[in-house]
Amino acid sequence: MKVLGIETSCDETGIAIYDSQKGLLAHQLYSQVKLHADYGGVVPELASRDHVRKIVPLIQATLTQANVSNKDIDGIAFTRGPGLIGALLVGSSLARALAYAWDVPALGVHHMEGHLLAPMLDENKPSFPFVALLVSGGHSMLVEVKAIGDYTVLGESVDDAAGEAFDKTAKLLGLDYPGGPLLAKLAEKGKAGHYKFPRPMTDRPGLDMSFSGLKTFVANTIRKEDKDEQTQANIAYAFQEAVVDTLLIKCRRALKQTGLKRIVMAGGVAANKKLRDEFAKASIKDGFDVFYPSFEYCTDNGAMIAYAGCQRLLANERTPLDSKVLPRWPLDTLTRV
Repeated sequence: MKVLGIETSCDETGIAIYDSQKGLLAHQLYSQVKLHADYGGVVPELASRDHVRKIVPLIQATLTQANVSNKDIDGIAFTRGPGLIGALLVGSSLARALAYAWDVPALGVHHMEGHLLAPMLDENKPSFPFVALLVSGGHSMLVEVKAIGDYTVLGESVDDAAGEAFDKTAKLLGLDYPGGPLLAKLAEKGKAGHYKFPRPMTDRPGLDMSFSGLKTFVANTIRKEDKDEQTQANIAYAFQEAVVDTLLIKCRRALKQTGLKRIVMAGGVAANKKLRDEFAKASIKDGFDVFYPSFEYCTDNGAMIAYAGCQRLLANERTPLDSKVLPRWPLDTLTRV
């Protein structure tokens, strides 16, 4: 089965074609970073309009790259939610229209299930069951994964997600948008031991996460300190260290609670080098396995949507052509494949 995947949940237009026999055939990605940079964040209306401009040319380019035509497509997967409602509507409307015109089934994919399954696109695939750490600009979540669709949310962010805290802290440090990767780069110049920031919600039981207070603590520190480059780098280092330590503490608790020995990390923050390095060290020390998607599949992309959609289409799932998008969609309401 060849599936066309369409991702338009926020500020990236991602298109891909996944073949259930041959794997990923092609994928294209357009990022709106430059469009939103002047505003310091995503402007939903601008994001929706840009998806409208880019989505058809990207689909045409992806078909060409895969050397297939629309007649070779057996199904269409699109991001149904969660996400920005206007952006979701662009992708879902076109996906359902094409499904009707091409006489193929359509399947609305949960955006976070796409991230969760993204490591399956690589050769070194994790096997079920595992604990998934989903960390992005909009979500921080720990999930026990027994099979595709069999998810138990163990803990999640009660306010700012990890990626959101990275971006907001970067802004406090005067870095450009998107700030997360720039903060990580600045942290490489920082030195350990100058600052000790809190590890939020680690002094109490549970797996929920909170990064808003950490961001406020850093903001107060910035106001009191000099603004020279080394001080900024030291603050960035300490902030990143606090986030990574917090995520690692929570993951260790999740493994102990579930009795599992396998972690899958996905989402934009999963591309963070410090996070990967610390989890690699911990995996050796504690005796668990850790898996990540390739860097190109960490951020929003059509490949993960095409893969997730393909698995559900193979299980004869379908999304009615008159379905609505779901800007809010709990992950644990999905059905097992």
